[in-house]
Amino acid sequence: MLALRDFILEQDENVSETRKWNSPCFCYKNRMFCFLMVDKKTNHPYLLMVEGARLDFPELIQGDRKRMKTLPIDPNADLPIDLINSILQNAVEFYRNGTIKVKEL
Repeated sequence: MLALRDFILEQDENVSETRKWNSPCFCYKNRMFCFLMVDKKTNHPYLLMVEGARLDFPELIQGDRKRMKTLPIDPNADLPIDLINSILQNAVEFYRNGTIKVKEL
């Protein structure tokens, strides 16, 4: 989880960390971007992408959510860094290019 946290924060200088709903929340210019969560049933971590519905990655799971998608993380395997990087960079681009409106700092 700590390695993933650092990796998320390195994506862009405008990504910051806070806590919401007792979980680490990452914001892009004060707009919620993604969360690091732990599944209550399996106790496995997952990455929750706030604007996941806009992301087209088969590894992301939408489930019953309308807006968000999750990426389950296997705690017993190496992090899929290339996949996580692609997902995060695609998501950050929505904020950078104005598709998702942000508050200027």
